[in-house]
Amino acid sequence: MAHTSSRRVVALGLLALLLLTGSAAEPQSVAAQPAPPEAQPLSLDDLGALDALLEEDTEQAVSELDSGAIVDVTALGLILALAVFSFVRKSDRLKVVSLVLSVAYLGFVKASLVSVVDVFGALRWSLPAFQDGQAYYLLVVFTLVSAVLWGRFYCGRICAFGALTQLLDRVVPARFRVEPSASLDRRLVYLKYVVLGVAVLYFLASGDTLVYRYIEPFWMFTLNGNAIMWTLLAILLTATVFVRNLYCRYLCSVGAGLGLLSNLTLFRIKRWDACRTCKLCEKTCEWGAIDGPRILVSECVRCDDCERLYADQDRCPHWLIQKRAAARAAKL
Repeated sequence: MAHTSSRRVVALGLLALLLLTGSAAEPQSVAAQPAPPEAQPLSLDDLGALDALLEEDTEQAVSELDSGAIVDVTALGLILALAVFSFVRKSDRLKVVSLVLSVAYLGFVKASLVSVVDVFGALRWSLPAFQDGQAYYLLVVFTLVSAVLWGRFYCGRICAFGALTQLLDRVVPARFRVEPSASLDRRLVYLKYVVLGVAVLYFLASGDTLVYRYIEPFWMFTLNGNAIMWTLLAILLTATVFVRNLYCRYLCSVGAGLGLLSNLTLFRIKRWDACRTCKLCEKTCEWGAIDGPRILVSECVRCDDCERLYADQDRCPHWLIQKRAAARAAKL
């Protein structure tokens, strides 16, 4: 019994020791973990400083955005103005300068071209915010307004790819040219309307805008394409060496849309009575836009070739006939 009692005493003593040790260690462990600092409320001075910092960052971002937009709009405006000026003056030299600037700036620097993607966006009313795309809207509005005024002016003067093919035409020897017959040309021009129609129907059915990569070569100015795209581009540019302005004349969906709009053109190319029999301008036109006495407004890009001939009093039969009539009248 005494042995059992001693065991009980020892057990109770150990239990009491454990309880005392635990109670003593608990405050020590709590004391070892520092209490988190209490959140201090922001003072009015702190709030004012934060507002000033946010306002400064916002003003800096807006300033950078505005300066970039001003540069883009100014540069684009100058290129458009030069294109119009060269057109009004019928200056071939200024036209070449305008084409080079279009390729360099609108092409490789900005990759800014009117695309079938813009048609897709208009159909879904999904357009860039104006504050983020002033240059974009300037280009689109100019393209539409100039089409109503002069026809496919954008195609012949502004489009970077069209400018590139026209410059290519100036350096490729004429002996390499393969000109489609008039009857074949009249059929091929409808291909671009088929391309536009199929692209729009595909977009409306699928919502996929990436189809533009395989029907437009404009992506080339971004230097970002896959193997298939680069292969198709190489084939197209090689074919363009032989058939001048191949893509613009027969395959461009943007040209198709502007061709339709060009039927509303206000200021069309004038024709003389002698144009009914003379074929000089028709043979000169590199776009196949002249059919006897008629100017095909949906195909004409206002390249100026025929209009400069009209003004050439030593070559145009209209002026030659007038000179002969004046000479005969002077002898009477």
